[in-house]
This record gives sequence, structure tokens and C-alpha cells, in this order.
Amino acid sequence: MFGAIAGDVIGSYFEGFPTKRTDFTMFQAGTRFTDDTVLTVAVADCILNGLDYAKTFREYARRYPNAGYGRMFRRWANSESPDPYNSFGNGSAMRVSPVAFAIDNYDCMMKEAKRSSIVTHNHPEGVKGARAIASAIYWARMDQGKPFIKEQVQARFGYDLSPTLDQIRPDYDFDETCPGSVPQAIIAFLESDDYEDCIRKAISLGGDSDTIACMAGGIAEAYYRFIPEYIVQNVKKLLDPDLLRVINQFHQRFMLTKEK
Repeated sequence: MFGAIAGDVIGSYFEGFPTKRTDFTMFQAGTRFTDDTVLTVAVADCILNGLDYAKTFREYARRYPNAGYGRMFRRWANSESPDPYNSFGNGSAMRVSPVAFAIDNYDCMMKEAKRSSIVTHNHPEGVKGARAIASAIYWARMDQGKPFIKEQVQARFGYDLSPTLDQIRPDYDFDETCPGSVPQAIIAFLESDDYEDCIRKAISLGGDSDTIACMAGGIAEAYYRFIPEYIVQNVKKLLDPDLLRVINQFHQRFMLTKEK
């Protein structure tokens, strides 16, 4: 889960200052956690404590009101209605990583990924995006190779993972939908050499950089099982104690990642 959070934090600066390069400086002034981190931790809290997703998402959104939520989510979080809003934005996929790290049975994991999605993102594409990212993380955790992950994502979810980053990058722009960002995040992982390389490649696409790096980072953490210590420490400095408490509890119960 921390790999997804670190991707969000590192990518946050570049949402405002997009880059098409991989040799950028990490942790520039203005780097922060965003709604991706807040809602990822909220999902972890729900799994740890058996909480209701909709209620918990609202509580976290009110606790962290300036995290950069999308317009539709912000309206939902502040409304009296608990009804979802048929979104196919990537919010469902950016927050799903704890589900894939916590649940060892694939079918149960897929059901929970849907449950975490449909309280807001009940559009079929929103559910599909969350399930695709969760599946990639799950298969990476289970020591499946990149060819298997690529083949299964394409077969089960219909995403085209054949374009390369070099083909995508020149014309890629901001796209916060699942169809327009989930495949790109998975491709960034598939082309990566290690965790940091994955984050750099995800951000180098430009666009919704924090969320693409968040989604790719969760897969990379599961696959490489190593996050450089300087990334871990710099990210932790930017998180508040309440978020860190839930993250630490989740890692103690579910995670096997080696952070060195």
C-alpha cells in the first residue's frame, strides 16, 4: 500500500508542473499527499476495522478537506445523499491497493474491490478500473511475471497494453478517467526496472501524474517488494500522524514489503 501512497506524493508536484522526462528531481517544494493518499488510507482503515466505505470516505474527506478531491466526489462527500454518482473516474482505482494487499483469495478480492468502488464509482468502467489495478497488484503479490499480468489484464478487462510509453508520451494529456489512465499506469509498471523507475516512468507521461504514479506504484511495490529508504522517509515526513498510524497498522497486519 505504501508504494501507492509514495507514488501519489511524488507525483503531486507534477500535476501542476507536468514533465515528459524521467530525470526530474523528486520531493520539490510543494510536494504533498493528495486525495489519493487520503482515500487509500480510508480503504485500509475500512479493511482493518470493518468500517463502512461510504461513511468512512466522507469522514476522511471532511478531516482532510483540502486534499484535492474531484468536483463530483467533493459534492458527494458534502451531501446528505449516500447514493453513488455513476463515475468512471480513476478515483476508484487510485484507492484500491489495500484491498489487493489484504485479501489472498482472488474472487474475494475482486468482490471487495467492487465494494470499495461502487459507493461512489458505480459506472462499469469505474468498477473495471479498480478491479484491473487490484488484479495487477494481486498477481504481482503472487509472484506472477509481467507477461502473465499483461496477458490477464488484457484478457479479463479489455485494456490494450500494447502501446509503449514512448508511443503514448508525446500526445498524452490530462485524463482522470479509468479508461484514460489505468492502462497507462499498468504499462508504466510493465516497462519499469524497479520501484523508483516505475514512478519516474509513470510521472513522465504528464497528465494526472499523482494518480498514475499512485496506481503504478501499488503494482510496483507488490512486484519488486522493495522501496528505497530515502523515498520511504521523505514520504513519511509529509504524512500526518493519523495517516501514518493507519498505514503502520495495515503494514503490520498484511504487508511483506522490504523497505530498505
